[in-house]
Amino acid sequence: MKYIVYIVECADKTLYTGCTNDLTKRIHTHNYGVAGAKYTRSRRPVVLVYTEVMPNKKRALRREAEIK
Repeated sequence: MKYIVYIVECADKTLYTGCTNDLTKRIHTHNYGVAGAKYTRSRRPVVLVYTEVMPNKKRALRREAEIK
């Protein structure tokens, strides 16, 4: 299953990096959900600024750590 490493820009101009296998759902959760990342909940709305497709979760998590 492919995973996507992504970066969003928060309303306060800070950046958040994550990974997911359903980008549309994840961005929606960041903007509207109660179960999203604690960091982005107080910095809404977020705007997607970067994506990178990885072949699996292990590679996505490794790439996320590199970016951070």
